[in-house]
Amino acid sequence: MAVYNYDVVVLGSGPAGEGAAMNAAKAGRKVAVVDNRPLVGGNCTHLGTIPSKALRHSVRQIMQYNTNPLFRQIGEPRWFSFPDVLKSAERVISKQVASRTGFYARNRVDVFFGTASFSDEQTVEVVCASGVVEKLVAKQVIVATGSRPYRPSDVDFGHPRIYDSDTILSLTHTPRRIIIYGAGVIGSEYASIFSGLGVLVDLIDNRDQLLSFLDDEISDALSYHLRNNNVLIRHNEEYERIEGLDNGVILHLKSGKKIKADCLLWCNGRTGNTDKLGLENIGIKVNSRGQINVDQYYRTEVSNIFAAGDVIGWPSLASAAADQGRSAAGSAVENDSWRFVDDVPTGIYTIPEISSLGKTEKELTQAKIPYEVGKAFFKGMARAQISHEPVGMLKILFHRETLEILGVHCFGYQASEIVHIGQAIMNQKGEANSIKYFINTTFNYPTMAEAYRVAAFDGLNRLF
Repeated sequence: MAVYNYDVVVLGSGPAGEGAAMNAAKAGRKVAVVDNRPLVGGNCTHLGTIPSKALRHSVRQIMQYNTNPLFRQIGEPRWFSFPDVLKSAERVISKQVASRTGFYARNRVDVFFGTASFSDEQTVEVVCASGVVEKLVAKQVIVATGSRPYRPSDVDFGHPRIYDSDTILSLTHTPRRIIIYGAGVIGSEYASIFSGLGVLVDLIDNRDQLLSFLDDEISDALSYHLRNNNVLIRHNEEYERIEGLDNGVILHLKSGKKIKADCLLWCNGRTGNTDKLGLENIGIKVNSRGQINVDQYYRTEVSNIFAAGDVIGWPSLASAAADQGRSAAGSAVENDSWRFVDDVPTGIYTIPEISSLGKTEKELTQAKIPYEVGKAFFKGMARAQISHEPVGMLKILFHRETLEILGVHCFGYQASEIVHIGQAIMNQKGEANSIKYFINTTFNYPTMAEAYRVAAFDGLNRLF
């Protein structure tokens, strides 16, 4: 058994692991990364963020082609299979892996491929695919092993017609009808993808509103546009059992309903990847979803071990995970790069796209904060008209008296890009955080960013 000594060992090469490894390496530490795949990138690159967003982009292009009158001169609307659009995602994955492999090489970070577990607080054993065991001894360890779909024991995921958000990427046909159980972010995104391919979608929601953490108006808009694209949303429903058939699946709901489809996609929760880490050997406990508890410095209950990313729970976003990993490493090496990551915009890649930051109308109302609303509808924006993207709205919530921006909520074309302009102004101190910034700033024309100026005028016109 070979023994290697490091300052920092990072478990996982997703956004959190990469952020941690790069920051520790930049601080002059000797760093190793361990991943249980033979390629870097983690679940984000291989199963989650990258493939689903690449799929969505391809589907949007197909929808644009099939609905734009200009293309009727070329030919009739075209049908594309799920495996066809999956190929474009695979090309993006390979490019991401190449880029990220280069990051580790340039920063002299050693990468081990195998299954890692703790022998003690400073020792990690890595069982490689060949069966060889490597021993890594480190002063500090950062756990960034991510998460996987939650799989209840009474659902037969071995059945060829029952998928989760990982295994759906192995789907080799295009179903005519699919049941998506769970209407969170992942379920809503896949509902958009499949409905965009012309698949009939039954979206089963355990709650009475889609993505209830969003501003109500944005949530309502998503519901409308999903339904407008032939998604049937069933609220306040729970499964009783899932019956697999030779040619499909029947979902039995507690309400007595039975729904039959060609296949079922389970999107109801995530579980931290901690079960194989040997955490019991070092006294670290996990919650019922396999997540590790950390303090504001991303330190676990063992002083030299840190954790970041999906394995610690909220907010379970790739963007936040990268910052959490960097901050965990900052705490470990004490190089003043730590910050508690809480300024996290929501990015939801449904069709239409959604992004938001700050307070919702409901939260401001409950807190009795005097606020006003400014809106810009994309259907009136020149850039949106040019791009044939009329669906969408930018909504700014601001204090009636101080004019401080309290929330930015956007859905539609480039929403996840647009929100960052509002984020930049919200993070300014004092009078610099004011809706008047958008009135007194010249925006390029035509742009989607110009929506801020339109929304600011709309909001200020409501004051008296």
